[in-house]
Amino acid sequence: MLHKTKGVVLKYFKYRDTSIIAKVYTEEFGLQSYIVNGVRSARAKGKIALFQPLTLLNMVVYKKPNSGIQRISEMNCSTPLNSMPYDIVKSSIGVFISEVLYKCIKEDEADESLFNFISRTILSLDAQKEINLNFHLIFLIQLSHYLGIGITTTNQFMYIDSANEVEKLEELINSEFDSRHSIPNSLRRAILDDLLQFYRTHIDIPGEFKSIEILRAVLK
Repeated sequence: MLHKTKGVVLKYFKYRDTSIIAKVYTEEFGLQSYIVNGVRSARAKGKIALFQPLTLLNMVVYKKPNSGIQRISEMNCSTPLNSMPYDIVKSSIGVFISEVLYKCIKEDEADESLFNFISRTILSLDAQKEINLNFHLIFLIQLSHYLGIGITTTNQFMYIDSANEVEKLEELINSEFDSRHSIPNSLRRAILDDLLQFYRTHIDIPGEFKSIEILRAVLK
């Protein structure tokens, strides 16, 4: 049976010679795996670009009960990203965001509020004229509420012993994506480590976050 849904690409894996398996967070069905045949062939005419992390899609998909891998009938980019693919800072933050979402979202059930938050995050990052270097920290704080581990106070971080770090984290907890806070790079890194430690305490997260080293190299 065919269904229309919006989706956000989180990751894809190469499959056989010319195909992929794409992990897509959908508005109607939550996290889904889709096999896409021939998308890496010369005849595909660049369709692989539709499966870059955080691409926003309109999709017509098959939904077969009790099947771990589904198929896509039709798809197109719903909202092209104008700056993120060409800005090294934005794209590095985007890769980190997609990795966090891929590792932390487990549910294959619809969650409209989470889908809307992810879409808003992507569009906010793409639209920023002067990138907020704390964007990824605010993202982690806001995402925590949709994952059921909401960060609401610095009292949840008993392992932080730096008063300066507590002060800046408190500011970030009450921030939006366009909020500006002057945070030294070393302190920004420490807060990121603490936020990820909080996530690991509450969520079973497989492996390490591979995008962190790139993020740290770019955010100087």
